[in-house]
Amino acid sequence: MTIHIGAKPEDIAETVLLPGDPYRAKWAAETFLEDVKLVNEVRGMLGFTGTWKGNPVTIHGSGMGMPSLSIYVNELIKDYGAKTLIRIGSCGGMQKKVDVRDVILAMTATSLNTPSSGIFKEINFAPCADYDLLRAAADAAAQKGTKTHVGGIYSSDVFYDERPDLNEQMVRHGILGVEMEAAELYNLAARHNCRALAVLTVSDHLLTGDALPSDQRERSFGDMVEIALEAAFA
Repeated sequence: MTIHIGAKPEDIAETVLLPGDPYRAKWAAETFLEDVKLVNEVRGMLGFTGTWKGNPVTIHGSGMGMPSLSIYVNELIKDYGAKTLIRIGSCGGMQKKVDVRDVILAMTATSLNTPSSGIFKEINFAPCADYDLLRAAADAAAQKGTKTHVGGIYSSDVFYDERPDLNEQMVRHGILGVEMEAAELYNLAARHNCRALAVLTVSDHLLTGDALPSDQRERSFGDMVEIALEAAFA
């Protein structure tokens, strides 16, 4: 048990999927796992453990933004022994070739600032995904026939962005999508010798204004969860 996670040590699997929304964690666990058990509900941040094809899996909410994710990932790694951490979440598309409902596999995560910035000081550390997870996820997506893009994303530290010039530069430099958590996940995984990947569903688009209707989100997000699970145990 930690300050933010009330689970027993044996209740958390070495493989953890991390949606931002705790209720998406509940939906994913109940939809894709067997023998599901609620293992955490401290501060309303839900975590569930079950099995997928016989493999233990925890699906735990991370909250919104890198500071929140940093809390949960630090505790999951240092106190519960998590080894493989995959973010499953939504993002905004930033390239014309990227459509709503597409899946993005984040090879790298650019950021303006992260909770790790104080450690790196003047160094511009380049956080990236675990290659084996990335390759396995790309293979799984191809087998499913899911339209998928592999490349860099932008982890913003604000949701209501008042710096449109930053987005313009991200688009100019080929960034596929924007979200708010992956860069710090990759930083922490590198620091603690763990595997990490962000598998993201494009729920809206910054250039076109398209957005995924709420009644269609679960079907589209389901592809993302299946890809993440296949990659974790490839």
